Amino acid sequence: MRVSLEWLREFVDVTAPDDEVAHRLTMAGFEVEGVERIEGDQVFEVNVTPNRPDCLSVIGLARELSALYETPLRFPELDFAAESKELDFNLDIFDPDLCHRYAGRVVRNLTIGASPAWMRNRLEKCGIRSINNVVDVTNYVLLELGHPLHAFDLDTLKGRRIRIGTPGTLLGQGRVNSMATLDGVEREIPTDSLLIWDLERPVAVAGVMGGLDTEVKETTKDIFIESAYFEPRSVRRTSKTLGLKTESSYRFERGTDIKMLKKALDRAAYLVREVAGGTIYGKIDVYPRRYYAPVVTVRHEKLNRVLGLSLPGSEIARCLRRLGLETEEHDDSVTVKTPTFRRDLTRDVDLIEEVARVYGYERIPAELPAVPVGSRGRATRAREVLQRELKESLLKSGFTEAINYSFMGTADLDLLRIAGDDNRRRLVPIKNPLRIEDSFMRTTLVPGLFRNLFHNLAHGNRDLRLFEVSKVFIARRGESLPEEREHVALLAYREKTKALYRDETPDFYLLKGLVEAILGNLRVGDVSCVRSSEPFLHPGQSADVVIGGNTVGFFGVLSPVVAESLDLKAQKPSVLVMELDLGGLAPFLGQQARYRALPKYPFIERDIAAVVESSLDASALVGWLRSYGSDLIEEISIFDVYQGGSIPAGKKSLAFRVRYRATDRTLTDDEIEAVHRGLVAHLLEKSGGQLRQ
Repeated sequence: MRVSLEWLREFVDVTAPDDEVAHRLTMAGFEVEGVERIEGDQVFEVNVTPNRPDCLSVIGLARELSALYETPLRFPELDFAAESKELDFNLDIFDPDLCHRYAGRVVRNLTIGASPAWMRNRLEKCGIRSINNVVDVTNYVLLELGHPLHAFDLDTLKGRRIRIGTPGTLLGQGRVNSMATLDGVEREIPTDSLLIWDLERPVAVAGVMGGLDTEVKETTKDIFIESAYFEPRSVRRTSKTLGLKTESSYRFERGTDIKMLKKALDRAAYLVREVAGGTIYGKIDVYPRRYYAPVVTVRHEKLNRVLGLSLPGSEIARCLRRLGLETEEHDDSVTVKTPTFRRDLTRDVDLIEEVARVYGYERIPAELPAVPVGSRGRATRAREVLQRELKESLLKSGFTEAINYSFMGTADLDLLRIAGDDNRRRLVPIKNPLRIEDSFMRTTLVPGLFRNLFHNLAHGNRDLRLFEVSKVFIARRGESLPEEREHVALLAYREKTKALYRDETPDFYLLKGLVEAILGNLRVGDVSCVRSSEPFLHPGQSADVVIGGNTVGFFGVLSPVVAESLDLKAQKPSVLVMELDLGGLAPFLGQQARYRALPKYPFIERDIAAVVESSLDASALVGWLRSYGSDLIEEISIFDVYQGGSIPAGKKSLAFRVRYRATDRTLTDDEIEAVHRGLVAHLLEKSGGQLRQ
């Protein structure tokens, strides 16, 4: 809103320089975004927040300056002697829920013409063009007191009557009426829009714009000045439906002062007589919905605790009175009777904010916030370190971070074939979902990454590696709040292409190597991989990540059945998925690193090929080998898995390579053979298998 500093100083004695005034207003919550010098005057561009419609006026900002500088506030002149002759005019409100008060005055025998230069200059400084002296007065009072007005040509109002109601109320029918507004556009008016009517037709859209047929023009002699309070939601709905924004609707839809409308009406009548002559007649005022001021109380202790101050009750009450608020002091609190121009004051925290603004934010001592140093603080820091290192590791591996909405639907879980008794089916519903397909908080990050995949494929990106670190939400049985878990998930997609001289490593092992590298970088110990039962992963190319006996996640190749249901058009695309619970990882992070000198003595390798049941996991055999008690075993690795041929049905051959080394000597063949025979016997005993011939 544009406001003239010269105009402000008519109502409050502020002699401070313009830059200081702009700074004080900004610090009080009314940011001065710009200052323009026009003919020796300073015009402020003030950003007024939506909760302060009282300051969409000169008098409103002057009231703030009065509080900030502790100087009296003066109101503009509006006293006059009205003609006592009885009015031949009627007024009826048919929708009191939408029009809480309606008042008006008749001014006769005036002369329409140009406004005086002082009025035109002030309107133009504030961005409003001059039309004629009567219309300019209504705009002038709107800027000055913040209450919109409208002037009708009295001779065009049929039946000497004003009626306020919706088309549905007055016509008793559900049809839509049309009328021409002041901008010359014929508009269709919905049945729930509040209109101003004469005896026969609508003559204005309440709170938005007047009608073309009753406008004040050069031949007008008598006028009826309207001043009303319209329900903000009604004005906002009508303005949005019609696509019509005006200075009046901007103020009405934020809420005007129901008591100020009487002063605005008298001020307008006073100025009309000053600039256009004429005789002022009595006032019509219908007030079916009276305003009763609510009472708000703030305790001294709470105010001082929130602000970090030690203000006595008398100082708190003085700060509130400076804003024009009626206060009542008690031993431990202050009670405020909320005025009509401050309907935003509904809670004690609102009064606390007002005291802070008037007392001065700059006077509140700065203190460092309390930082937890106990176990909770360490846990928080550990989680932050985990997230940072995890993201760095994935970024270095060529992945790109994705950020998705925390919503999902049951269709996402159905697509992944998640069972009904799975924890991921314990969904938290959303009261106001953006769309019906996303009616729940997500319990897994995988569906969001699938959506990212489809979006990229639609835009031609067919080599994709994404990850996301975020929360999932699992409903707790019998509790209102869900369990929040921090997860990391990744998705990699590529299409198989033929190439010469390329030794393709199976996708599962590439992903397994990545997972092991990530956990290795985080120094997570006691990690093992076991066959996964996730329904949306390939049964032979997937694994669960087990740490310390607890399953913390899964990884693997997407099941061909699910891939087919996703309608992926590429020939045999490779889709890799991983998801880990960071809360399950946290207790095992940061295992102490152990360093040793490079070996001085050579190693000796021996192979073992065992035929075992095909249902046995290779990880189980590796675990049994590592559990054999010998300090000479340095490394164990699997290098071959074979089924078919000479291997009996239901069996498979697993081949392992064992590296032996001593730290203090070169091993002999006899030593190695003795240890190796014991290791083989241990493996065959545990697995129930036999050596492959």
